[in-house]
Amino acid sequence: RGVVVLGCGAYCIGSSVEFDWCAVSAVRQLRKDGFKSIIINYNPETVSTDYDESDRLYFEEMSLERVLDIYEREGAAGVVVSVGGQIPNNLAGPLAESGAHILGTSARDIERAEDRRQFSDMLDDLGVKQPQWSVLSSKDEAVEFSNKVGFPVLVRPSFVLSGAAMRVASDETELRNFLGLAADVADDKPVVVTKFILGAKEIEFDGVANGGKILNYAIGEHLENAGVHSGDATVILPAQKLYVGTIRQIKKSAAAIAKALNITGPFNIQFMGIENDVMVIECNLRASRTFPFVSKTLNANFISLATRAMCGLNVTPYNISLLDIDYVCVKAPMFSFTRLRGADPTLGVEMASTGEVACFGDDAHGAFLQSLLATGFKLPKDGAPVLISIASDPFRHEFAQSAQTLSKMGFKLLGTPGTASFYKDNYGLDITEVTKPVDKDDSGPGSALDAIKEGGVELVINISEGTTRRDEITAGYLVRRAAVDFGIGLITNVKCAVWLAIAMGKGMQTFKAKSISEFYSLHKN
Repeated sequence: RGVVVLGCGAYCIGSSVEFDWCAVSAVRQLRKDGFKSIIINYNPETVSTDYDESDRLYFEEMSLERVLDIYEREGAAGVVVSVGGQIPNNLAGPLAESGAHILGTSARDIERAEDRRQFSDMLDDLGVKQPQWSVLSSKDEAVEFSNKVGFPVLVRPSFVLSGAAMRVASDETELRNFLGLAADVADDKPVVVTKFILGAKEIEFDGVANGGKILNYAIGEHLENAGVHSGDATVILPAQKLYVGTIRQIKKSAAAIAKALNITGPFNIQFMGIENDVMVIECNLRASRTFPFVSKTLNANFISLATRAMCGLNVTPYNISLLDIDYVCVKAPMFSFTRLRGADPTLGVEMASTGEVACFGDDAHGAFLQSLLATGFKLPKDGAPVLISIASDPFRHEFAQSAQTLSKMGFKLLGTPGTASFYKDNYGLDITEVTKPVDKDDSGPGSALDAIKEGGVELVINISEGTTRRDEITAGYLVRRAAVDFGIGLITNVKCAVWLAIAMGKGMQTFKAKSISEFYSLHKN
């Protein structure tokens, strides 16, 4: 009778080729197991719409009415909604109510995970830690809650893709503005306000479960601190700097959530950790965009396993030992800021990347540098000027050793006034001061914009995080935008800047590329 697989639909920020890989992997596994495979997708760019990938291809819109028409026409045994991203996932409830059989995790449990209020209530019942939260019916209530827990707070709509309308509010004015935006996007679904934890590490848990029991999982760590959307984050797998106690808590919380939601199929949970304190951010009962990355890194197709579980077949977990993996894989985001005139090339809780690259390496710093170069990032030539502009002292301290490394390597350091005086006074660095721009025409001699446009600057490190001063924010935007417009390498996150300096300091830019099979053979041995 066949199984209907819903594809990813049109490519957009948040829904791209990663989900198409998941849909194709599911279809191929179905055919291998003797099921008739039926794909619904309307994107001619995808592999899933190739005629030889499935037994039956419907090049149709993914609306409830059209999917039901095809489901009834084919007399299908079930529908897979969990491999195409958020669009098919949001159809699970309406399809189930119309009598379609959802394969894998039930539509009711998908709703319990997607609905912020129900999910947060469930975590409280399970005793699983999460940041303080509240579902609020008015802006005044939201302000009262935020004043109680303390700013900054995170505004989170339900049932959205790629963090749409998700924002970090640092004061009451921002909160009121962001709540209006979130309410428009969320429609009639709950909007939750949670306490935003500064300086936390974000951790990605991708897993496959069967009947509420986890079969296989992978734990990756974000290089950037929490506050950067997972689609924009640099992800390291296997995780390199997590405490054993942290990993134990993550596995325990994930097992409790999988059991409570009776998960069958793919799922993704995002955690944040400070020291050994671990909290849950959210859970998606579908394949995440890191599933291809995880599957390639571990040489084990998580979607194939999930597909067999969803179809009720006998499943045997892969034999994966993270301790035996002698290599590291790093996923770096790709952006299209050069094509988006005037867009601010900085990262936040709403996704902005339009692609990603993953590279293998013998160690984490080598893999990071290779992945950065694979995105088209240009490294500065020996002795070239490097412009550093960091808004807050804590981040200046964090980058200090890296600034010294760049200076010792012979790069000519330039800095905006606060940054230059900080490194001169505290570390005795030879750094030339340039003025901050007030507007886009402020590019006279001795200014940051002049250094970028005429002074041969080949790397810009601009970290405006940690400041709420409007002049700092404006100057930071003008510097970042100029770097993008003139094709200069730009780093806007202090963790990435530190890792770049470490990798360059070790001479890793002269690496010799190796094939994926060479790394896999290391794992087998």
